[in-house]
Amino acid sequence: MTSLVDRTSATTVLARCDALAVCSEHPEHLDRAHLTPALAAAHRLVEPWMAEAGLRTWRDQAGNLCGRVEGREPGLPALLLGSHLDTVPDAGRYDGMLGVLLAVAVVERLRDRWADLPFALEVVGFTDEEGSRFGSALMGSRALAGTWDDAWWDRRDADGVTLADAARAFGLDPALVGTAARRREDLVGYLEAHIEQGPHLEEADRSLGVVTTIAGAERFVVEVVGEARHAGGTPYARRRDALVGAAEVITFVERTARASGAIATVGRIDVEPGAVNVVPGRAVMTLDLRAATDAERDAMRATLLAGIEELCTARGLTVHVTSTHAAPATPCAPWLRDAVRAGVVATGDALPLELWSRAGHDGMAVAAVTDVAMLFVRCHDGISHHPDEAVREVDVAAALDAFTAAVLAVADDVAGRA
Repeated sequence: MTSLVDRTSATTVLARCDALAVCSEHPEHLDRAHLTPALAAAHRLVEPWMAEAGLRTWRDQAGNLCGRVEGREPGLPALLLGSHLDTVPDAGRYDGMLGVLLAVAVVERLRDRWADLPFALEVVGFTDEEGSRFGSALMGSRALAGTWDDAWWDRRDADGVTLADAARAFGLDPALVGTAARRREDLVGYLEAHIEQGPHLEEADRSLGVVTTIAGAERFVVEVVGEARHAGGTPYARRRDALVGAAEVITFVERTARASGAIATVGRIDVEPGAVNVVPGRAVMTLDLRAATDAERDAMRATLLAGIEELCTARGLTVHVTSTHAAPATPCAPWLRDAVRAGVVATGDALPLELWSRAGHDGMAVAAVTDVAMLFVRCHDGISHHPDEAVREVDVAAALDAFTAAVLAVADDVAGRA
């Protein structure tokens, strides 16, 4: 597929990713959280690019940046294309942003075809996919899907600023957040291109992959309680060392998950009292659990929690487990997945690689209001959420071709059904 104008080339998409990386709260590294001046700066860059592509732009009352072009007649339901514009702290420059900029380029590539499309095209740059500022991910896409929770307005960031006050400072009206919600009948579906955030495409020497499902995830806080006593005066037989028990829990979690298809990670541990000469009396850790299906995730949860209880009891420790987050697995809609597969085939890959996404994405939230599907793009060494995040121009060019072809495949499907 030949680029129509330079703005639809992989070179331009990557140059725009570089320009966006300057929009940061910190000059030394990329950090662009929800409702920050850095996010506003990113909007000021992306909005003119959307307008150049022919999109009518607006920012909804959740803070998402949106654009729309009409199809063969005004007011048709829209096919959403996009990803997110916020980042984690010390981020790479492609997670989320690449998908938004590919979507803009696809719309412009199809400029001569808009009048033939049986739907409108919309691009959305979601905010707060990462959840790094207020601790609740996907707030932008949840607002669009109509699943906003007003309890979030009272959440505070590390500086004590409430979400409601941050929204007002960003130029939003919390009372109008409901206007960001879309109706199911106004949408055709949602397609997202995203770096893989894993090594499977690179290991298979493939540029692109078709996502089958987005992981079902659950997060826990695991509190192990023993007894803090003098490190010198307490014999081993009398110790109830919470940290040693937690260490056994960590190795058990890894060993058990590695033998399955699930993924479990202890990402943080805090120990009390934390003195060099005191047997630890309390250890609190996080546990992140993911699997391709809810059934696999739930089975692994039962296995892990039973094993953790048994390990702690054997050491005279008590354990308390609290679930802090749960998200169901999100299967990609077969008909949209077929369109993405057709897009990859159009690039010359006759047997596209199918992968389940171990990471979460905005599609998990958008699935509450419309069908979703995803295209994965090879990422060097699978590194993500890190400044070393890198993609190759040849893979971005393939993604641009595949994403464009996928939109046309969706158009053929919708027109055929009509």
